[in-house]
Amino acid sequence: MIILAIDSSSKVATVALMKNHKLLGEITLNDKKEHSVILMNIIDNLLKLNNLTIDDIDGYVVSKGPGSFTGLRIGMATIKGLSFGSNKPYVSISSLDALALSASNFDGIICPIMDALRNSVYTSLYKGHPSLVASEIPVTLERLLDFSALDIDELIEIIKSKNEKVIFIGDGVDKYKDYLIEHCPNCYFPPNHLNLVRASALGEIGYSLIENGEFDDPNSTPFYLKKPQAEREYEQRMK
Repeated sequence: MIILAIDSSSKVATVALMKNHKLLGEITLNDKKEHSVILMNIIDNLLKLNNLTIDDIDGYVVSKGPGSFTGLRIGMATIKGLSFGSNKPYVSISSLDALALSASNFDGIICPIMDALRNSVYTSLYKGHPSLVASEIPVTLERLLDFSALDIDELIEIIKSKNEKVIFIGDGVDKYKDYLIEHCPNCYFPPNHLNLVRASALGEIGYSLIENGEFDDPNSTPFYLKKPQAEREYEQRMK
């Protein structure tokens, strides 16, 4: 089985191809180009590099959020179009789950943080557990905190209450690393390249779901956790 996975939930555009749990290739761009301009070109280039066409794809994986409102809509619309056009299934996975998987061997709390602006982050908390089944993902994730949009100080207080070592991962690390080191004892950080959401991590989770016949409803939508800034500003003016 061959699947194509994409994530456009942040300024990163990332696409991966996987076959039988093996990564065939991945292209990740970390810049500010519009995803609507580059995403299909990345998909086409990755398929050509692997001597494949869209007809060879058996299923799709896409980020459902949280993250950029525009980026999420572009990613979901792209995958829905490919899925419906080929009559192949798709699944949507949280970018936070994908980030946590990249740090899943850490023997403490895993805390992905994605910058949500205004001194807040999109986040969740996880523990990684090694799998004893060879056909499954080597490490499964236990979610300790539901997907949340939290003020960074609120998150730090939650972390402190756990009284465990914690690893922070995600694009929020670049913005808050010094502050976290100062205010959050016993914290760790991964190599910088792991702070980018990877389509390969998203695909690894989604591959197992597709393999088990767990598909998204065609009407599934992204989740944002926060209202769009324009809507928040409008509500503020109307108070």
